Amino acid sequence: QVFEYSEAEALEERFYPPYDLSGFSWDSVNHTLNHTALTAEFWGVPATDPGGSFSNGSVTAYEAGGRDVPLPSLLHTANSSKVEFVLAGVAPRGNGSRFALEVATVEQPGVEQELRSARSIDDEYTPTIFEMLSLVAQSRNDSSPRSFLQWKATAYGSRSPRHEDNIQCRSGGLQVANWTLPTSSIVRAYFGEGVGSSYTVSALNISFGGEDGEVYREKRYLSWSALLGFGQPPRDTFSPLVISIMAVALGTPMALLLGGGCVLLCARRKRYSEYEPIN
Repeated sequence: QVFEYSEAEALEERFYPPYDLSGFSWDSVNHTLNHTALTAEFWGVPATDPGGSFSNGSVTAYEAGGRDVPLPSLLHTANSSKVEFVLAGVAPRGNGSRFALEVATVEQPGVEQELRSARSIDDEYTPTIFEMLSLVAQSRNDSSPRSFLQWKATAYGSRSPRHEDNIQCRSGGLQVANWTLPTSSIVRAYFGEGVGSSYTVSALNISFGGEDGEVYREKRYLSWSALLGFGQPPRDTFSPLVISIMAVALGTPMALLLGGGCVLLCARRKRYSEYEPIN
């Protein structure tokens, strides 16, 4: 589901009826499937409003490890795919409307989900974004992750995102879902009728927008990217360029201090050596 809400009087949040993606009319993916670039886009509009332009999403698979070019420049592996959620042209139903995406997960018996947050000062690829979140599935008897959904705490309000198009992104806690999945859901098609009984369904909400929702109201565009894959989530590390800059920035003052201290000691010893001993 996609939620839309705005801040009403007395600092209360007003929620509008949510957009249920299971009730959308989706175009055939064969028109947007690119076998060379390994991408696919899913275009859909509410079935009750077929004339309105609402949302689309895209999936990108990777042949090898590397880093995605568009912001937020996610680090990926060959065992991961990028999932992108896009709101395009949705007319806000209130002043300063903000949106939230409900992400559902299905846990098999013996598997539990954990939401992890990692903060780093390395902002070489996404300046000012210091938080990386990962929803990790792991076995209760084994600490190694089995699968993950990873994203940075940011969304963007432009088709060609720049740093100034950043939209604040917040994630709620993971909770057991108190709703039932639609009968025609792809989840039931994959897991069978055991969903909700032998399988546990959990969900978390990811909200987009600042305090007043001005970014979306002006551009009518919002994109959020996440990495979906198997195994250990990729970890960002300092690149050789950043390490070199830090070494120069920290090493130069230290070298000057050491060099200056040696010069002072030598000058001091030389000055005292000019005096003749008093007999």
